[in-house]
Formats: sequence, structure tokens, C-alpha cells
Amino acid sequence: MDASSRGATPGARISEFTASASASVTSEDLPPALQGLRVALVHDWLTGMRGGEKCLEVLCRAFPRATLYTLIHRKGSTSPAIESMAIRTSPLQGVPGVFRYYRHLLPLMPAAAGRWKLKNVDLVVSLSHCVAKSVQAPPGVPHVCYCFTPMRYAWQGREAYLESWSDRPIRRVMARSLLNRLRDWDRDTSKRVSDFVAISETIRDRIAGCYHRDSHVIPPPVDTDFYDPAPDPTPREDFYLIVSALVPYKRVDQAIDACNRSGRRLVIIGAGPERARLEALAGPTVTFLGWQSDQSIRDHYRRCRALIFPGEEDFGIVPVEALACGAPVIALRRGGVAETVDDAFGRLYPEPTADALGAAVDGWEADGRPHDPALARRRAELYSLPVFRRRLLDLLADVASGNGRPSGIPRPHIAAQPAPRSHPRRVHG
Repeated sequence: MDASSRGATPGARISEFTASASASVTSEDLPPALQGLRVALVHDWLTGMRGGEKCLEVLCRAFPRATLYTLIHRKGSTSPAIESMAIRTSPLQGVPGVFRYYRHLLPLMPAAAGRWKLKNVDLVVSLSHCVAKSVQAPPGVPHVCYCFTPMRYAWQGREAYLESWSDRPIRRVMARSLLNRLRDWDRDTSKRVSDFVAISETIRDRIAGCYHRDSHVIPPPVDTDFYDPAPDPTPREDFYLIVSALVPYKRVDQAIDACNRSGRRLVIIGAGPERARLEALAGPTVTFLGWQSDQSIRDHYRRCRALIFPGEEDFGIVPVEALACGAPVIALRRGGVAETVDDAFGRLYPEPTADALGAAVDGWEADGRPHDPALARRRAELYSLPVFRRRLLDLLADVASGNGRPSGIPRPHIAAQPAPRSHPRRVHG
């Protein structure tokens, strides 16, 4: 979830998060197979410091001399580690006012990405949810893609996008044709990736369905140094918590409906275009706080009876942040959250309805609100920044060593490397 949708201003608390990263992420302690490599990094766009940029930052610290390719770059919008890189943009950078409407330039992005020309590199790493994975590595050079999801509008978001044009049939037909071409292009350019890395089993399945490719799985990092239990824990209060962008697919209306019926208190942190509609639905026990600082979000995680998470996410960072603070989580059993939450520290429910959510809360309370905060914290620590860094760099080292390949990277300027280690297909958990 990006910072602007949760309530913090874009780039908020960058210095705190990166201070933790800088203590452990340096080029000096790279695995031997990665030392001395000429690396190219590719990221869709640099317009804020969100979850994807926190993944990128780890690689920027590990490979500070790498060249970073991106469609557009709003200077000063990301962390110092990213801003200090040698950044190469596309022709879209020169479009007047591009930062206000760049998402509407989707039809132009494949051609713009085609202008990236990579030379004199030994390893290419793309971080992609749109076009970054389409970059063409030089012959014989591995291309590892850390995939947040296949291009959303071309695949699982396709019908929702077309439905938005239901009142304009001619534009709808044109949009369908465009999305058909984008899907073909996205599938074809997936062949340029030598190794896919998915952020969750959910995305691993999606990559298999879209590209007919297998993937490693490495979940993204969660700032468990910042999100932690209160120094002096007190009994949890009686309110349930939502931390979310106020947009339709987050299903905040289902939580409001369930709490209206039961009379339970619900506190909602977040902003978005749905706020007015949701406020009209809310009863007297529902409170909207709007945008809040990360410090305020942490405080609410520490005090709430439980976090409610009714949406379906590719991974779901918010539930893991709540677990890191020792909070119970009641969530829809779909998407990435089904991989991070279980009944030892919360409750999962099967269907995306207010009735199912209400029944889950009723059942959890009737059972005495079972929850092990220490176990929740240990689960969250599996997704900490150091764990993410180790998993990702170890995988890149295996790729660079030619593990499972006919030969390693052609790099005559680098001394011979040690024999490669064996590496499992899945590297999470």
C-alpha cells in the first residue's frame, strides 16, 4: 500500500526506514558471486516512496554503482539511497505535467520502455508491475524480475477497467482492443526474463497463469523495527481498526456494515474517493480519522482490539505491520494475507461479504478472542528488512553463479567464483 493512500504524506518517514536499511545493506558484504558485477536496475517509475521503492532501495544500497532505468523520475520523491543512483529515464520524462497524469499514459509505456538500451552489464534486475520486466538484457546476461504482479490492466484488472467505460460503448471497444494488444505484448516480453521472483504465492500462481512460468517467492520487507509492540503493553481497547485507502476494492463498506449491525466500535484510518459514500453508510460507532502519521498508525495497531482486513491484496503489508505490533488480525482468506495470518493470532473468513466478516468477529469474540501476541510478532519478523535482503541477494548470487544453468555470466573482467550452492525453488517462510 502506498503512503499517500494510508494517510502519511508520500515519502514520510523515509529517513527512519532507510536508517534501518543502511545499517545492514552495503556493497561490502555482498555474497561473493555478486561482488564486482556490473548491474542494471529497472523500475517502472519513481514518484514516491511506497512498498515497491522500499524493495528497490535494498538493491540500490547493495549496488550503489548500478545504473537505474525508469520511465519517469520526480526528483526528491524517494529515499537518498535511490536519489543518489545514476538514473536514466525514458522520453516520457519530458512530457509537460507528466507527474499529474502519468498513469493515463499506459498505451505509450511499452514504446517508452523500448528506448532503454542496456550495455556492458552482467546482471539485470527489474522490479515490475507494469513495463519494467520488458527490458531487453544483452545476450547471455541473466534478467531477474521481482514481480509485484503481471500488468494489472491487461490481466486481472481488465474487466473492471472496461466496466468504467460502460456508458461510452465506442471508447469501451477501443479500450478492449488496446488491452488485447497490451496483454499480447506483456506475455511476449515475459520471455525476456530469465528468472521470475513473486512477492507471494498468490502472485506466483498469477505469473504461472499469465506467462506459463514458474517463480521463486520472496515476500517484500515490512519495517518491523518501527512497527513493534508498545514498551509497556496495556490491555487492548474495545475498537476495531481499518487502515486502508478508501477505494471500492478494499471493501471497507463491508466492515462498516458489520459494525453497524453489531454496534461495535470501528476506527478507520485512510483517505480516498470513497470517503463521502462510506461516511453516509456509517453509524454512530464508526469514526473516520483520515490521513494519519505512521506514528499514529503504530499507536492504533498497539491499542486496537483487532485489525480488520476485508480486501484482497497481492501481499498485504498492513496485516503484517499489525502483527509486528502484536495486534490480532481478522481478514478475508484470499490473496497474500492467507499466507501470513492464521487462527493463532486472529481469524480468517471465507467469503467477501459483511455477513461472513460479522460472523468471523462474533465467533472470535465468542471463543474468548484467542491471540498470541508473541507468536504474531515472530510471524511478522519473518518479513523483516534483513530477512528480505538476505533472501533476495542469495537468490541473485545463485543466478549470477549460473546455478542450474549451462554456464555462468560471461564476465571475463571478474575472477573465477566459488562453486554455486543449491537453491530451493521457494525461498519464503
